[in-house]
Amino acid sequence: MSFAVPFRRTCWRGVSAVAALVLLTSASIAPLCAQTAQPDQHAALSPGARAEAAKPDPATPAAATSATSTAATDPAMPVDQRSATARAVDKVKQVAKAAGDIFHRVPCLQPKGVPDTMGSLPHVAAKLAAGKPVVIVAFGSSSTQGYGSTSPEFTYPNRLDTQLRRQYPSADITVLNRGKGGDDAPEMMKRLQSEVIDVHPDLVIWQVGTNAVLRNLDPGETGKQVEDGVARIQAAGSDIVLVDPQYSPRVTERPESARGMVKLLGRIAALRHVGIFPRFEVMRDWHERQAIPINDFVIADGLHMNDWGYACFAQLLGDDIIRSVGQVRAGVNVPADVRTYRPM
Repeated sequence: MSFAVPFRRTCWRGVSAVAALVLLTSASIAPLCAQTAQPDQHAALSPGARAEAAKPDPATPAAATSATSTAATDPAMPVDQRSATARAVDKVKQVAKAAGDIFHRVPCLQPKGVPDTMGSLPHVAAKLAAGKPVVIVAFGSSSTQGYGSTSPEFTYPNRLDTQLRRQYPSADITVLNRGKGGDDAPEMMKRLQSEVIDVHPDLVIWQVGTNAVLRNLDPGETGKQVEDGVARIQAAGSDIVLVDPQYSPRVTERPESARGMVKLLGRIAALRHVGIFPRFEVMRDWHERQAIPINDFVIADGLHMNDWGYACFAQLLGDDIIRSVGQVRAGVNVPADVRTYRPM
């Protein structure tokens, strides 16, 4: 399933929060940016944080706040233009505030009742424990590429990179994003060698299966391709974690195909003794047990995650890597075929 990046994202790319606040007071820019904003301007905030967005941001320079407030309330400015400016300024403030979250954990409760399927990561854990350079490849489609995030920093690979660097400040860690929108197993297998195996990763996080569900691909053929890919990655000496489809309206409207793909990937993980991150069940837990509205972790297209969704996803993955490192340092030998999901 291919996609085009909407223009609204280009409004902020390469512009600092302060500069954007000044630029958005312009009558020519403000309406344009306001028109391209998401319908729910608070959708990227973590659940329960929407009320906070309305509070004054102490990090916003006083001069910028004064200038934008004046522009938004100037009685000489047409009402519709003042409204557009106010909305655009509010959007920039939200983006600026969210930018600080990259250095912190988001409020992400541990899932309960989720299948025990994550597994140990002995190769990457041993290298981190020994202080050796580590390369992690995030391989997948648009949700690995980061569609739905408000900035490249908020994609799950970049979130994971930040979390691991924070945990191991002296370590040489590289997280490569090899996500490509619209791809599934057939397309990914064509670039597996050059974009994954040839960079000699210590860990491959392979997100696959969502587009197969949406495109009604033959599950038997998908299974053969994924199993072949896993075998090739293992032969190259890398740890592997498979990531199954997301729990979102576009996927769950095909319940039989979605459940079938989740089971298929689980069987491959068990057969090849690799880990699998149960994204479908984790996200369902957010909605059904934790009562988080779908719109709080899925964007308006009904498919891709937002900033909070990617952040929680990355945290759970990062926590498992960190635990594996702790086990190696403590001399705990966890068999590769024992797959236990260890939530935060």
